[in-house]
Amino acid sequence: MLKLNRVILIGRATKDFELKYSPSGTGIANGTIAVDRPVAQGKEKEADFINLVAFKQLAETCANYIKKGHKFAVEGRIQVRNYENNEGRKVYVTEVIVDRVEFLEQKQQNGGNQSQDRNAPPPPDDDDLPF
Repeated sequence: MLKLNRVILIGRATKDFELKYSPSGTGIANGTIAVDRPVAQGKEKEADFINLVAFKQLAETCANYIKKGHKFAVEGRIQVRNYENNEGRKVYVTEVIVDRVEFLEQKQQNGGNQSQDRNAPPPPDDDDLPF
């Protein structure tokens, strides 16, 4: 039997990713991506706001380079978890566990955009090059 749980999203960060570390030292970054919904012509734009979680080195990359408003793509799997809140009610959380990110837009000093691929950090500024 085929088991498939994959999602690819393209959108903009609604806030900077928040990086924390587990007691064992594993990086965990949380963020949210706003993904536009297809709408009929003449209707107001709508968007879905989807929670993202990245782990380890990818968590640090997301926290360092994805800032509010940046356009990016993520690939991962959907996970649903639950917990009991302070009022004793069960709360369900749906999120995408990110295993790949692609930077689609990088703001530069000259105002231009540049694509950035995969998990690599953005290229250094000319001032950072050793030659």
